[in-house]
Amino acid sequence: MTEVVVRVRDLVAEVGRRRLVDGLSLELRAGRVLALVGASGSGKTTTGLAVLGETPPGVTVSGEITVAGREVGPDRPPRPGAVAYVPQHPASVLNPVRRVGGVLREIAERHLPDPPRSRKARRDMVNALVADALRRAQLPADRDLLRRYPHQLSGGQQQRVVLAQALVANPAVLVADEPTTGQDAVTRAEVVDELRALAADGIAILLLSHDLDVVRALADHVVVLRSGVPVESGPTDRVLSQPDNEYTRALVAAQPRVAVEPTDPTDDREDGTSQDTGRLRVESLVAHHGSGRRRRIALHHVDLTVAAGECVAVVGRSGSGKTTLARCIAGLHTATSGVVSVDNRALAPSLRRRSRTDLASVQYVFQDARGSFDQHRSVLDQISRTAVRLHGSRPADAAEAAMAVLRRVGLGEEHARRGPHRLSGGELQRAALARALLARPGVLLCDEITSGLDTLTQQGILDLLAELRATTAGTLVLISHDMGVVARLADQVVVLDAGHVVERGPVAEVLATPTHPVTRALLGAPEREPDELIAR
Repeated sequence: MTEVVVRVRDLVAEVGRRRLVDGLSLELRAGRVLALVGASGSGKTTTGLAVLGETPPGVTVSGEITVAGREVGPDRPPRPGAVAYVPQHPASVLNPVRRVGGVLREIAERHLPDPPRSRKARRDMVNALVADALRRAQLPADRDLLRRYPHQLSGGQQQRVVLAQALVANPAVLVADEPTTGQDAVTRAEVVDELRALAADGIAILLLSHDLDVVRALADHVVVLRSGVPVESGPTDRVLSQPDNEYTRALVAAQPRVAVEPTDPTDDREDGTSQDTGRLRVESLVAHHGSGRRRRIALHHVDLTVAAGECVAVVGRSGSGKTTLARCIAGLHTATSGVVSVDNRALAPSLRRRSRTDLASVQYVFQDARGSFDQHRSVLDQISRTAVRLHGSRPADAAEAAMAVLRRVGLGEEHARRGPHRLSGGELQRAALARALLARPGVLLCDEITSGLDTLTQQGILDLLAELRATTAGTLVLISHDMGVVARLADQVVVLDAGHVVERGPVAEVLATPTHPVTRALLGAPEREPDELIAR
């Protein structure tokens, strides 16, 4: 029997009179994976932080937590390097002004087991640790990656850099908080394989996840939390295939699935655009990243036409150019050439050169909702500011309009008056959507907005987006790695690979009979090795 590395007894976490975690007990042995699942705000992240000896602001913790034989608490952290943490949003822990390589080398130097006196030997040992961590995190240990800043990485690359930072110290316990958030099927499978290999090496993994497919593939044991209370616990296969608790059954049932029927084969797969002249038109769009000798092309002459009331899903592997395309449409990334137009009105390439009307016409909802809010101002104040700036509303009228749209997305005044840090991930994503809707946009860009949300919250967001399309005839551009979400919402699909459009067409046809290897890989049926799929 392997040793117990993490033991939690009667954990209680409270903020004011509200209990975030109520009486949780669990054991995690070396080389095993235990998953905590439940809706946003159920206490998963609070539990993960408690294992690290940390607490969110204003939260008090009681109970007993032991990690690697040492009692842990807010004033008694685990021994250095014993526990590593991979957060849901990697950008929150990546220093925006530090290069990837510099940070990795600094972490490695702090955790050298027996530092040699020779400067060269020390440097070689540091570089070896960094290279090994990058390899285990499925990243290339090349100069190009090590010299990049976090903003020059895709979301999937950022997540794997954070994983590499965690692995440098060779921890006994890894707390993985949504480690596959916003990643394509191929990358997600790679991360699962890597975490499985870490467990095989004896690392205990506490997995906090909404992705039930990842939980099925990786976890040995599952604990289901609802409002901080454990409602079901047991072996993964039993809990997720034959749940006893009604809440667990609802989580499993709400998981989106790819279930589409092929369209008429006479449909034009090559075109795949609406016969409408298009509310949104993207013509021969070219975009680059970097400058000078490090300048590299991110989009190659991309064309896109989306009608009013239509949803187009843009899919592809991490780093394929999906988010760059969305940012070019929004004016957040200046395209090198090409035209973006809304209702036959060409938009300036840069956000700064767009009029109020143009700014209102295209709104962006980010994957990391928390990072898009000021943590020191109330949610209502920030959302109402949209109506003031874009439509010239008086503050009182703007606040009233903001409350109306917040209620429309399922949030009440008690949520609106709070700071963003006091809302769960799902609540904050709804608030971000409300802020965009208050601008009354013709085009709504949603960049992985359901990734990292539990299945029930995700279902609510998807139902809301479907309702908005039906009632407002708004055009939706959906950036997603989740093919179940794509099948649920989209009319058309555009597949990107290394900045090229490699496949497009009606959603039912593309998902049912994909023709390109990248599309097949995204649907979970790769025909070649991942490196071959992205090589050109």
